[in-house]
Amino acid sequence: MGTSLNAFALLSVLFVSGQFMMLAQVRGATKVVPAGDISKVEDAQLFHIYYGQSFKVIKNSVDGKSYLLLQNNSRMATRTKYCTGRIKSFVIPLSSCSADTTFFPVSFFELLGLLESLKGITSDSVTSECVLKLYTSGGIKLVNKTDMQQLSQFTAHFISNIDEEQACNYAAFVPLEERTPLQRAEWIKYLATYTNSEARANVVYDAVKQNYLCLSKAAANLTTRFKPVVAWVGYYEGIWSFGKEGFKLQYVTDAGGENVDDTISNNSYNVSNSDEMENFYAILGTVDVVIDETYVLEPEEYRLSAFLENIGVDDKSCFGFLTNQRLWRYDKRAQKPATLDWYDRAISQPQLVLADLMEAFFPTGNYTTTFFRNLAKDEGVTTIGPEMCDRNTSTPMEPTILPCQSGN
Repeated sequence: MGTSLNAFALLSVLFVSGQFMMLAQVRGATKVVPAGDISKVEDAQLFHIYYGQSFKVIKNSVDGKSYLLLQNNSRMATRTKYCTGRIKSFVIPLSSCSADTTFFPVSFFELLGLLESLKGITSDSVTSECVLKLYTSGGIKLVNKTDMQQLSQFTAHFISNIDEEQACNYAAFVPLEERTPLQRAEWIKYLATYTNSEARANVVYDAVKQNYLCLSKAAANLTTRFKPVVAWVGYYEGIWSFGKEGFKLQYVTDAGGENVDDTISNNSYNVSNSDEMENFYAILGTVDVVIDETYVLEPEEYRLSAFLENIGVDDKSCFGFLTNQRLWRYDKRAQKPATLDWYDRAISQPQLVLADLMEAFFPTGNYTTTFFRNLAKDEGVTTIGPEMCDRNTSTPMEPTILPCQSGN
C-alpha cells in the first residue's frame, strides 16, 4: 500500500509539472482519456487544469497549490488523501460546500446551477437575490469563518483570502486576481471541475465571451475621430488618485474609450495642497468621462453634492464631464451598506459591464445600465433583497446575452 501511494505521488507531481505525457511516451503507454467532460483554459492566466482518467489536477498560481480532485467512484478516492503545503485532495463531485462570502462572487454557483450544494456562507452580505432567498428560508446556513471545526462539515470551503490560516478542505477561488475581464469570468471553469460541471461551464463561458467580443467590435465602430478620454478616480482620507487596475483599463479600451495617460494616473492629489489640486483640476478638465469609485458606507446617500464637496468645487460648469452629465459610479446594485454587485455578477458576466460603459461613453438614452448609475443625473441605487429572486433556485441561472451586431 505504501509503495503504491508513493508511486502515485511521484506520478501526480510529474503530471502537474507537465511531464506526464513525456513519461507515457517513454514507457509506450496509451494516451489517457478522461472519463467525462473537460474544460480547456483559454484566457485565464492564474490556473490550469490537467485531466487523468479518474482524477483532475488544478494548478493554482495564486496560492501555489495543486488541487487533486478524485472521482468518487474511483479506487483512488478511498485510498488517496493529501493535505500538504503543496497538494490538497478532494473527492468529487462535492456533496456540500461553503464559501467565505467576503468579496466572493457567488454568481458563479448560480450560473452552474450549484446553489443547492452551497450549504454555508460566512456572511449574508451578498448581492445574489436567490442566495439571500435560500438563506432566509434556511437552505443556506450562516457559519463562522474562523471556526475550522464548524467549516470541516463541508466537503470544500472556498476562500478568496489566501493569507488566512487554512484547513485541509479549504480551496482558493480568486478570479479577482486576474488582469482582464474575460480572464476573471473564465474562473467558472475552475469551480466547475469540483462538481463535474465542465459542460455547463463551457457553454456559459463561450456565450459570455462571444457576446463580450461582439460588443467590443461594435464599440470600435462607434468610436469617432477622437475617443472619449476616461478616468477612474477615487477619494480616500483627503487624497484623490486614479484607478490603475488592469481589468478597468481593459474595459475602457474594449468599450471604445481611451484611458488617462500613465504618466498622469500614477500621481495622487492632496485636497489640502492647492498646487496639487490645481494639477488635478487641470487633468479633469481634459477628461470626457469620470468614474468615481470612492468607497462609501451608504451608496444611496452618495450624490453629486458629495462628489463636489470631496473635490472641493462649487461651480460644476468648469468640467466638461459634469456639464455633459458623464459622471458615473458602479454602485447601482447593492445589498446592505456597501455590498456591491460590482464584486459579484460583474465578474462572472463582464459583457454587462462592457455594455454599461458603451452607454456611458456613447450615450443613446435607450439602454438601462446594470451596474453603473449616472451621478450627474442623480440616479439612485437599487437595493437587492430575497424577494427579488423570481426563479427556481435548483436550476442554473442563464447569462444575460445582449443583442449585438458588430458590423464585421
